[in-house]
Amino acid sequence: MKKEDALKGVRMFVLDMDGTVYLGNQVIEGAVDFIRDLEASDEKDYIFFTNNSSKVPSFYAEKLRLLGLEVDKSKILTSGDVCLSYIIKNYSGKKIYLNGTALLRDNWLEKGIKLVDSDPDVVVQSFDTEMTYEKIDKICSYVRNGIPFLATHVDTNCPTENGFMPDCGAICSLITESTGIEPKYLGKPSKEVMDCILDTTGYKREEISFVGDRLYTDVACGVNNGSRGFLVLTGESTMKTVGLSDTNPSCIYDSLDEMRKYLY
Repeated sequence: MKKEDALKGVRMFVLDMDGTVYLGNQVIEGAVDFIRDLEASDEKDYIFFTNNSSKVPSFYAEKLRLLGLEVDKSKILTSGDVCLSYIIKNYSGKKIYLNGTALLRDNWLEKGIKLVDSDPDVVVQSFDTEMTYEKIDKICSYVRNGIPFLATHVDTNCPTENGFMPDCGAICSLITESTGIEPKYLGKPSKEVMDCILDTTGYKREEISFVGDRLYTDVACGVNNGSRGFLVLTGESTMKTVGLSDTNPSCIYDSLDEMRKYLY
């Protein structure tokens, strides 16, 4: 799809953050201008969706503010939110063992989730930057014993200003290698994310585009679920990885800065 045609009909941009808007604590050039252009439009809208479940929407709202963007936390969703909704729908009232940061744990407790350290009904692995060997050992034991195994997202690496750090998918690979059991992943590109976006925004599939730096999550979430998926080359993916991937982006842009040239 030509760059000048790819954005036609798109009304809702579902924007990734890590590797798309910023790298670590460094804003990517042009990203703020792109979002401000959307805010000034009567025809186009946006919401942030990150697979990074180590933090919660209020944290990301403050981070964006420090980067020059005033965004209400209601316009920010994470894979942790999708996982939480899935648990409420499918495991209401059940005991949950969560490998997650203190921020995520507190958020789930505030939402009424029964978090336990022993005898769980369900186990969840997230992007736990406070991970310990004890946590890994414990979740592996539960998974081996047949406890349902969920994961907030599949990403293997989280982009930073200095390169990459191991993400939830890498941790889950270790658990799977030890137990022989894979989790149900609930972040991008799962259908549960698309369902969440449809319910939250009210837009139609054909009006939505997912924008991000990863082919197998951001782009795949769009193209595999009846929407569009735009790749930006400011994070994990390169043109080399595009050539090796089974996921074909609707369009590829160097950055959000280049994309904004084609908004109108």
